[in-house]
Amino acid sequence: MRRGVRLGVDPGDARIGVARSDPSGILATPVETVRRGKGDLRRIHQLLRAEEDASGVLEVVVGLPRSLSGGEGPAAEKTRAFAVRLARRVAPVPVRLVDERLTTVTAEAMLRDQRKGAKRRAVVDQVAAVVILQQALDAERTTGTPPGELVPPTDEETHD
Repeated sequence: MRRGVRLGVDPGDARIGVARSDPSGILATPVETVRRGKGDLRRIHQLLRAEEDASGVLEVVVGLPRSLSGGEGPAAEKTRAFAVRLARRVAPVPVRLVDERLTTVTAEAMLRDQRKGAKRRAVVDQVAAVVILQQALDAERTTGTPPGELVPPTDEETHD
């Protein structure tokens, strides 16, 4: 298992959940819910820099929404574009896309009866990021290889 903090990111249309791992890559915990839109990449980069000051960030793991059959639709296309912009912003820290099927459902189930309304929606994004990151950590521990697919930064414009 590689050592280093990983950030987990669950990009949605309105909010982006952010989680982090411990430096040993054992446990994912919630960090923040970032409002989607102008300044969102800047805020994620600030969170990454704060972790770098503490212990260094090994990589950023972004959840890729796929259908139950494994196919990719419009949501996956938007996430891939977001991941490329994020990769450009946080380079040289690598960004990886990992399958996130059912993570929001899992997060909702974990929070059932605990919170209501807007507070719940904000927390659900963080919990979904935790679930994505924890699955990636567990997969790496099991296989011995980094999870998902590496996102190469391209020449697309960065919009934040």
